[in-house]
Amino acid sequence: MKYLNKLASVFFIAMLGMLTMTSCEGGDLYGIGSPEWLSEMGGGEEDESNIITVVPNPTTLGNTDNTTPWWTVFTDDIKAEPGKTYQVQFLNYGSGTSNWLNYLLILRNEAKDFEYAVLRADNWGWGTGYTGEESDAHFIKKMESENRDWGAWAKAMSLAKCTLTLYNYGDGTADVKVIMLGSDNQTYTQEYNNISVDKDNLYFSFTCEGSHLEFGNIDIEDSEPTAMTLNGVPSEVVLGTDLDEFLANITATVTFAEGVTKDIPASDLQFEIIPDFTELGQKTLVVVYNKTYMGNNCSKPVIASKTFNLVKELSAFTQTYVVPTPAVLGKEDNTSAPWFENNTDHIKIAPKETKVVSFTSYTAGVNNWDNFLIRLTNSAWASYCVVRADNFGWDPGYAACTASMEAGRDWAAWLAAMNGAKVTAYITNNGNGTADIKMNMLGNDGVTYTQDYIGINTIDAEDLYFDVLVENAHVVFDKVLGATDNSTMWDAQLFSQNIKVIPHQKSTFNFTNYSSLANNWNNFMVILGNAAGEHKAVCRADNFGWGTSYDGCTLSMEEGRNWDEWRAAMDGAKVSVTVVNNGDGTADVNVAMVGNNSKNYTQDYIGIKVDNPDDFYVRFSVDGSHLVFE
Repeated sequence: MKYLNKLASVFFIAMLGMLTMTSCEGGDLYGIGSPEWLSEMGGGEEDESNIITVVPNPTTLGNTDNTTPWWTVFTDDIKAEPGKTYQVQFLNYGSGTSNWLNYLLILRNEAKDFEYAVLRADNWGWGTGYTGEESDAHFIKKMESENRDWGAWAKAMSLAKCTLTLYNYGDGTADVKVIMLGSDNQTYTQEYNNISVDKDNLYFSFTCEGSHLEFGNIDIEDSEPTAMTLNGVPSEVVLGTDLDEFLANITATVTFAEGVTKDIPASDLQFEIIPDFTELGQKTLVVVYNKTYMGNNCSKPVIASKTFNLVKELSAFTQTYVVPTPAVLGKEDNTSAPWFENNTDHIKIAPKETKVVSFTSYTAGVNNWDNFLIRLTNSAWASYCVVRADNFGWDPGYAACTASMEAGRDWAAWLAAMNGAKVTAYITNNGNGTADIKMNMLGNDGVTYTQDYIGINTIDAEDLYFDVLVENAHVVFDKVLGATDNSTMWDAQLFSQNIKVIPHQKSTFNFTNYSSLANNWNNFMVILGNAAGEHKAVCRADNFGWGTSYDGCTLSMEEGRNWDEWRAAMDGAKVSVTVVNNGDGTADVNVAMVGNNSKNYTQDYIGIKVDNPDDFYVRFSVDGSHLVFE
């Protein structure tokens, strides 16, 4: 790690000028010769002249922005003759976020109505095999190490040079062997052996998910950095924190000329803090990276910056997800009027607390105000402020607030989009006599609209409540997730709305969990990600999870858990999930469960990696279960 602290800005600028004069050195990124390449694949005994090299059609498979949905794009089928060996070379552009968002190889018959095997890049696959065995029992999986670092592997697959060899032995079995040279310059291997096939009717093709492939020439030249974003910069740092400790968890994502990215650790970055790290107030962290993709000195470094606050103590805001009653507010034909006659129950907001509600909003669509409203009152229902969905409000506290929305709103489009819009509202008691209300509205047109009311005043911090109202509209609160007969499985990809958790904040969700009881995993799942909906970590109820941010976290549960007892107790269990954004590039998930047997169970996931503390979200999913939020 390299940093300069408490230097005059002119010296830092001079340093940047010197960096720009550093020359680049080129080179071949991979440079792997054929004999060693084949030998590494375990095929050294194979005569290279007997290998049939093929280039699938199309030569580019999948959307180049890696948005390809599952099972939607395929190459043409290629027949694998008995006794022949086939080799395919390609570049795999994975998302870098999940193990399965990469290439897949399909082995099937000519009619495409029977799959011998579907083989993923990540040591997993399925299919019945020609002789009809179930699942993956008819082949053997093998990779370079059972201790593969899955997080590093997934990132390395964002640009990996792959050589795949398929052997049709002509005896009813086939092998698939792959060498993957990742963007981290590490070599990974993947083998699937003794696959049961019809030797005379074996065809292969490729598909991909959340990725794209380029077949053919797999040589890549070195490239210059073009942009950089910073990860793990906390919004607040306590005065007196050791500088090395502060910088240690900061990483950068650097984009290079070909559009590929690489995560850079703190040890390879140069830092400057302006004005300094010894006084309270807002600071700017400036970061420089001056290497090419291959790690050579580049011609022009990339620079990024981010602000943070040096504080005496960290903010202590909490957040609680609540479901108002009734579950459906307003007449379903959207004729409820006037606004003050249709409201939910009164929900208290403590000082330095945010209450979160999510719902689907419906409107008569005649006027902008034919929508929901949020009212702030005291315990006696005296109004501090009423705000609408459409950038307007009234009552004493409204006069001093700042009302804002996304730029360039088309009001006609917004009004139409609000019929069926998914809304999440954050109502915050700042504890200092002011309150904030923020709304995210995902319209039926797929566009996200925002509405904020910041600095509502005249608030008694110890006596603040809110309720939701409607006018010529109705709302349905998000209370139940999943089919009540527990038939909703994970592959249905059913999720609750995305809830933001700001740095140094705890967010709590309370619900009753109902389970089919078939397996330990047929319960709730906590999903951590970002505003774009990417899944960085999935934490199940049963001491298991996955994802690039999940890898390396610490799992714990109560001692001596009896799994049969626990599984039975989870049908009707009362659950409280607390998600903590530590603000330092890590997050924790703490779960308390009271089973239907009145016993207490705990489940914790500590130290989950967070790419950007300011873009950290949580939502829930189910697998053979359903949840009823409170």
